[in-house]
Amino acid sequence: MPRDRLTAWVVTLALTVLAFAVRVVDLGRPNKLVFDETYYPKDAWSLLHFGYERGWPDDANAQIVAGSTDVWEDGPAFVVHPPLGKWLIAVGEHLFGMTSFGWRFSACVFGALLVLVTVRLVRRVTRSTLLGGAAGVLLSFDGLAFVMSRIGLLDIFQAVFLVAAVSALAADRDWFRTRLADHLQARGLADLGGVAGPVLLWRPWRVLAGVVFGLACGVKWNSIYVLAAFGLLSVAWDVGARRLAGAGSRSTMALLADGVPAFVSTVVLAAVVYLTTWTGWLVTSGGYYRDWGEQHPEATSTRLLGAPLASLLHYHAEIYAFHTGEFITEDATHSYDAKPIGWLVLARTIGIDAVNDIPPGTDGCPLDADRCQRVITGIGTPLLWWVGAACLLVAVLWWLGRRDWRFGVAVVGLASTWLPWFQYTERPQFLFYAITIIPFTVLAVCLVMGLLLGPPGPGRRRRVGAVVCGVFVALVVLNFAFFYPVWTDQVLTKDQWLDRMWLRTWV
Repeated sequence: MPRDRLTAWVVTLALTVLAFAVRVVDLGRPNKLVFDETYYPKDAWSLLHFGYERGWPDDANAQIVAGSTDVWEDGPAFVVHPPLGKWLIAVGEHLFGMTSFGWRFSACVFGALLVLVTVRLVRRVTRSTLLGGAAGVLLSFDGLAFVMSRIGLLDIFQAVFLVAAVSALAADRDWFRTRLADHLQARGLADLGGVAGPVLLWRPWRVLAGVVFGLACGVKWNSIYVLAAFGLLSVAWDVGARRLAGAGSRSTMALLADGVPAFVSTVVLAAVVYLTTWTGWLVTSGGYYRDWGEQHPEATSTRLLGAPLASLLHYHAEIYAFHTGEFITEDATHSYDAKPIGWLVLARTIGIDAVNDIPPGTDGCPLDADRCQRVITGIGTPLLWWVGAACLLVAVLWWLGRRDWRFGVAVVGLASTWLPWFQYTERPQFLFYAITIIPFTVLAVCLVMGLLLGPPGPGRRRRVGAVVCGVFVALVVLNFAFFYPVWTDQVLTKDQWLDRMWLRTWV
């Protein structure tokens, strides 16, 4: 690792503050519930007051904007995501009230934290504070990360926890290799001499990863795919470390010596942490299906687990049925349906909010304009995503062809956050799900930038590479500035809006 720890943290924190400053401007605009904010901020508000999600009347959104925030119904609401993300939204509501600023504040904070954990991940993987800083700049000025940091949805929380968990596993890789080296040095050995080496049951970074993966699953279930993929990858790293240290054929012993403790430290611990995120539902009595266990004392789950956990298990079965098609028919449609095959190249946008047909001379629309509109469009910074897609392809080739573990982090990150969506293409899907992909895309971009820069030191390659990389980062920032109006509800004429709709599928 680089020895500039203080400088690295100064850079990390400065970029985190920059990201927050960029995102917090006019955070409460528009002053209404937009898109899926119709669900999560209201769920969060009822969690604050009751510990579980309550139902709301049909006109609740208008009443909330008008200032009536206690209009929930007596009965519980059927919710299809775990409660942690909504509890995090509730923190902002507790601080600033049930207002548009309040229900977006926590997302804004986590949007900045996403920059922080990405900088640390990229620095650790690339061994470069420069590239870690570049990653922070790129992510600070990505449009999709920007928009998802300014609305009260769950996905930004999930993204932060996932990147933090992967960062912990990357740190565990270094920690384990250091322990192996210390083992050899303490015994005066050149290598392990064909034995498996020490068994290390306590690995703090892996335990931390388990905790944070549990938090990610407590926001959205599909975090399980990332947990499974990186859990396997981390054990593969252990096998490689023991082989490098001279374990020879005994290096496969890591599948047991390291794999079993890894399963406990990540999967089992994550499950325990996940269960704790349901505490509010478990310790209260009014949640949806909360009384199922009492009503079904003869059920096997009730007899084995007790009524509260049996009720929770039944609730999970119903949520799973919702997500897998019992409640979502194959002929369901949505105007912003975006299949995952097109996410990496931004084939389709997501409309978060729109006010169309603003008359000239009204709401800032120029008098000489035909008509104007204000929109919030969910879309990444095009230059970053298009170059990122090419860099992800390079990462696949470099990982498989050169066996470079660094590129494997980006590839496994992409695979575990993107490929699982292909099994649900019969239902509407949206581009904003890809918020968990972009940190790994940025990692791939920075790894390719590292290839262009070459090793530190004077030389023409380093100078040319620095110019190319610097120009690219600057162009991403300029690209962000050009698209800024369609991310922030700014008034645009139709022509100004069309100037930013670069693909026909964006219209």
